[in-house]
Amino acid sequence: MIKAIAIPQDNILTLTIPSDYIGKKLEILVYSIDEVMKERNATMTMSDFWGTISDETAHDLHKQTSEGRNGWEENSLK
Repeated sequence: MIKAIAIPQDNILTLTIPSDYIGKKLEILVYSIDEVMKERNATMTMSDFWGTISDETAHDLHKQTSEGRNGWEENSLK
């Protein structure tokens, strides 16, 4: 795997690849690092995850979180 950061001076970027990559299927991604940083800083809420897990799993996670929170509160009040 090759990872590189480039700052192009115009809209043409030339890539040199290793010989053992010739004839192989390659994936090439081009994005601005500034764009990635903006995405990371975006505020997410629980509704952003709606539908990504089953209702049963969500219920189990909620139960574990509540039990953990209650246990922490009980221990911190002692």
